[in-house]
Amino acid sequence: MMKYKRFKFFVFFMSISLILIGCSSSREDSNVTSLKENAIKVHYIDVGQGDSILIQVNNKNLLIDAGTTDSTDKLLSYLSKQNISRLDYVIATHPHEDHIGGMAAIIRKFKIGQFYAPRKTASTRTFENMINALKSKKLKINTAKEGVTIDLGKNAECVMLAPNSDNYDSTNNYSAVLKITYGNSNFLFMGDAEKLSEREILSKNLNVTCVMLKVGHHGSTSSSSPEFLDRASPKIAVISCGKSNDYGHPHKPTIKALNNRKIQIYRTDIDGNIIFVSGGNDIIKE
Repeated sequence: MMKYKRFKFFVFFMSISLILIGCSSSREDSNVTSLKENAIKVHYIDVGQGDSILIQVNNKNLLIDAGTTDSTDKLLSYLSKQNISRLDYVIATHPHEDHIGGMAAIIRKFKIGQFYAPRKTASTRTFENMINALKSKKLKINTAKEGVTIDLGKNAECVMLAPNSDNYDSTNNYSAVLKITYGNSNFLFMGDAEKLSEREILSKNLNVTCVMLKVGHHGSTSSSSPEFLDRASPKIAVISCGKSNDYGHPHKPTIKALNNRKIQIYRTDIDGNIIFVSGGNDIIKE
């Protein structure tokens, strides 16, 4: 009789233990799922001497630029590995080949919600291909300019800080500059905006404070003025550039300026694809 009671107690104890373990596992699984669902993921894609950035948040995909023509297959492959079938927003920051080289292929391959570009044309085959691809999909170009906002869903704010004019000598200054804030984490994407555009942004007293900065113009001395870096005050900087590129990017004075401010530097020519994730507070490198 005592043995039977002990056996019943053992069965009862094990049953309770299994229920508790099951509840614990469910909570852990729920937390993991919640973290994945409630986070922003930023991919700085290695496209050589060019720019391409994928931002994923609230089940939405935003692509900024599409690298060089030579890197098109690499970019398409990378996006396919991320299981991308739709890009809710695509932004061509400005019509230089190293930013729109793969854009026609992107437009043809993926479903696209809205497309943005500044009011600047180019007499190049790359630009023409992009325009023809847009026409084939019956996609209109929304003007990229200061004040434009993009809906990235809950807890996310996306606003364009530039361009602030439609008359620049340098095509780089037509660059769409974006700031994305998710909770307490914020990201600034400079395209190829040069010091003139930076001054315009500062003169309008626009909020450029960020934790993470995509450095303007591949780390060229044409961008990243001391005043702008001080106002932005980033903790992390990402430079997108190609190995042993002909322009010498990133330039040494830019690297020195970032180092002097104790800003952590990542570079696609050294680190390859660079991915950061944030749940709204800390920004963590994957």
